[in-house]
Amino acid sequence: MELALYAPRLGYYSGGSVKLGAPGDFTTAPEMTPLFGAAVAQTAAAIMAQSAPHLLEFGAGTGKLAMNVLDALAALDVTVESYTIIELSGELRARQQEALRDYPQVRWVDGFPARFSGVVLANEVLDAMPVELVQRGIDGWQRQMVTVQDGAFALVGAAPDAALAAQIARQIPDADQLPPGYLTEVHPVGAAFMASLAAMFAGGTGAALLFDYGFPAHEYYLGQRAGGTLMCHYRHHAHPDPFYLPGLQDITAHVDFTAMALAAQDADLDVLGYMSQAGFLLASGIGDLLLAQDPTDHARYLPQANAVQKLLSPAEMGELFKVLVVGQGVELTPALEAADRSHRL
Repeated sequence: MELALYAPRLGYYSGGSVKLGAPGDFTTAPEMTPLFGAAVAQTAAAIMAQSAPHLLEFGAGTGKLAMNVLDALAALDVTVESYTIIELSGELRARQQEALRDYPQVRWVDGFPARFSGVVLANEVLDAMPVELVQRGIDGWQRQMVTVQDGAFALVGAAPDAALAAQIARQIPDADQLPPGYLTEVHPVGAAFMASLAAMFAGGTGAALLFDYGFPAHEYYLGQRAGGTLMCHYRHHAHPDPFYLPGLQDITAHVDFTAMALAAQDADLDVLGYMSQAGFLLASGIGDLLLAQDPTDHARYLPQANAVQKLLSPAEMGELFKVLVVGQGVELTPALEAADRSHRL
């Protein structure tokens, strides 16, 4: 999965194909409406008021989230001294640099800064991190390795090493009770990312807002989810075959938010909140932002209203997408605390 997504010049994210929007393979919340970024900005402003006037975004897509957040913060008279973007895709970085050329506080770097205070944004980043595919066998869990059979890629089982066995035991509730043949994922790379966030925040203050689709562990590893969550996207079509057009399609897995929260806690970050995307956006004022639009301007208002409905609806993105907030030295607003579901992790 790491090679298919990130191999230099050949991987999906490191190659030159268009990823987002109508000509790409998928779309994301910031692409749908600027009100998403405006709502994020409301919460970012509250956090920066307790920490520092800096933002850092991982995987900034086309740059629309950065643009919308900065525009909304400017409208709120909130100063942003720096907006740092870490982007692995050359194609997307080029699009970002074009879209954000008039925002002098934006800069691009290739890795984690040594220290940071402020707000970190990561929208659909964790789901693109390589996962380990594991399957329950008669005699225990097996790591799914990639081989070639009859001229085609195929999976073959192998015994997990000690680190992966520990990850399985840590991440999957009642792992030994699941039936033979049960296929799923564990997320050591995502857990390592959370540890890196903690190291970056060490000695500082602020919070990371992590938006993605996924579940807490007790829902992720249900008995009926026996085929896992690994999914691929190509030209707005979703399918489960990771060996179809490797390097030209996106490969993702749902996020185990319990594992991410535990990894943050293990590295001394606080879990400040966990909620549905709908709960986060409503608590961040997206309803008021929509009401502030002119409903008589149908050409502008109706697309915004439709996009907000999709972002909030339990049948669309409102419930499947979650927001995990981790950090230190800051508190969430009372509205966000009321939306918190951390007890469900």
